Amino acid sequence: MVKVLVVDDSMFVRRSLTALLERDKEIQVVATAANGEEAIAMVKKFDPDVVTMDVEMPRMDGLTALRHIMAEKPCPVIMVSSLTSDGAEVTLKALDLGALDFMPKLSSGSLPDMARLETELSAKIKALARRKAFMRLVHSRKTAVASAPARTSAASSPLSPAPSASRPLGTPRPAPVLRPGACAFDAVAIGVSTGGPPAVQKVLSALPENFPVPILIAQHMPAAFTGPFARRLDGQCAISVKEADGIERLKPATAYICPGGKHLRLENRGGLLTGVVTEDPKDALYKPSANVLMETAGIALGRRALGVILTGMGSDGLEGTKVLKEKGGKAVAQSEASCVVYGMPKAIVDAKLADEIVDIDNMAATIMEMLAK
Repeated sequence: MVKVLVVDDSMFVRRSLTALLERDKEIQVVATAANGEEAIAMVKKFDPDVVTMDVEMPRMDGLTALRHIMAEKPCPVIMVSSLTSDGAEVTLKALDLGALDFMPKLSSGSLPDMARLETELSAKIKALARRKAFMRLVHSRKTAVASAPARTSAASSPLSPAPSASRPLGTPRPAPVLRPGACAFDAVAIGVSTGGPPAVQKVLSALPENFPVPILIAQHMPAAFTGPFARRLDGQCAISVKEADGIERLKPATAYICPGGKHLRLENRGGLLTGVVTEDPKDALYKPSANVLMETAGIALGRRALGVILTGMGSDGLEGTKVLKEKGGKAVAQSEASCVVYGMPKAIVDAKLADEIVDIDNMAATIMEMLAK
C-alpha cells in the first residue's frame, strides 16, 4: 500500500484528488493538508511515501514547504502545477529543490482526459514511492558527513602528499579532451521522461563549450514548459541550449529541446544535419516521442548516431533505438540506481540494446569518451 499526502488549499481539489487516487486499491491517502505548514506537520506525523504539493497556498507556499521537507524528512514530492509559463518557472525551481515530478492542476476536463490522468498519476505515484528509501539513505549520509568532527590528521595537512588517483564513490570521472576532427559520432540524441529535468541539467552542464556535435532532446514535457526549460539550461551550461524551432541547420555545442506537444526529427539534407519540428505522427502516445527522435537519428546518420536513454516511465525510445542500432549506431542507458524511474532505460537494457549502462553522474564523461573512440 502506497501512502500519499495530498496538499492543496482548495477543499474541492483535496477531496477530488483523494477520490481519484483511492480508486487504485494499492494507494491510500493517509492525510490532507491545506497549506505548507500543515504539510510539514503531516509528513512528520504520517511519513507518507509520496506527497502531492500545490504551489500557491496561504501561510506557507509549496516551495517553502518543499525546502523544509527535503531538509528534514525527504520523500518523493509531485508538484501540482498550472500548465502555463509562470507555472513552468515555479515547477522547474521545485525540481531543482528536490521534487521528483509534476502533475497538472485538476480541471473539469473530459472523461477520457480524466481517465488518462487517473491511470498516469497512479502509475507515477507507485513508481516514485520506490525512491523514498533511497532519498532517506542519501539524506542520512549527508547528515552524518555534516555532523562528523573535522579531522586534523596528517592526511588533511597542507604538507601531506596529494591524494591518490582513486575517486570517492559517486564522484564523476573526468571527461577526455577531444582532439580536433577526432569524433566518432555526428550527433547525440537523448530521450527522457520522469525525473528528466535534473538529469538533463547534470549531463549538459558537464559538457565543454567546444562540444563537437549537436544534441537533440525529446523530454516528455508540456508545451508551456519546454521553452522555459531550455532558457534555464542555457543559463547554466557552457554549451548553448534552445527550444527547437521549425526547420533549422544543427550546430555543434548546441542542445535542441523539442517543443512539448510536437516531435523532433533529425534529417540529413544534402550532407547538412537538420532538425525538423513536426506534429507527425499525430497518434504517438508521447509528444515529444523518443521513438521518433531515435529512429530518425539512426536513419539519417547510421553508425554515426549516438542515442542516450535517461530516466522515465514506460518504454518510449525502445522501438526507435532498435532502428538506430540496426543502422549501426550506439546506445547508452542510464543505470537503475541513478534513475528516478527505471522504465525507459530498463526497456533498452532488457532488449540488450545498450552498449553502455552508466550512472547519471558519469553520463557526460561517457558521452565524451564514446565520441573520442
